[in-house]
Amino acid sequence: MTPFHAVEITLTRPATHSELRHARERVRLAANADRTRLMAVQSARGPSGALHVLRHQLGTRLPIDILTTHYPDRHNQVLLNIALSRSADAALRRRAAVLGQRPQDVLSQSVAADLARREQERTRRLEDRLESLLAHHTLEEVLVCAARALPGRYHCCMPTAP
Repeated sequence: MTPFHAVEITLTRPATHSELRHARERVRLAANADRTRLMAVQSARGPSGALHVLRHQLGTRLPIDILTTHYPDRHNQVLLNIALSRSADAALRRRAAVLGQRPQDVLSQSVAADLARREQERTRRLEDRLESLLAHHTLEEVLVCAARALPGRYHCCMPTAP
């Protein structure tokens, strides 16, 4: 029995109703409210096969940006299927040749490095803002304010003061 794989499809722009109807002739799809992200379940031997089949079936029917597996694999990896422009593909292949690596490994390392860099920037910005708050408020005031903001943004149980 061939397993099924959940795939998220990110579009470059909202799909028109006509494009969605045309795509649904090939694949069952669920769309988010603004029609920029879709979900599909694809039968294939492996997750990369599912991405490949969906790219083949939908590539001319929808403005696909990225296909990604919805759940991490056994190595805790999420697979991406990206259609690069010819110039980007050529640049990636040149860089891979210089480094003596496969293009997909160079791309994977670049994406991982960019994500790590972005996370570091977010952490630095948060720390800067926290320092600014603590320059004008006590730690207790900042924590109380943060605790009050949580129930409105997140559905969680906060103890209430008597």
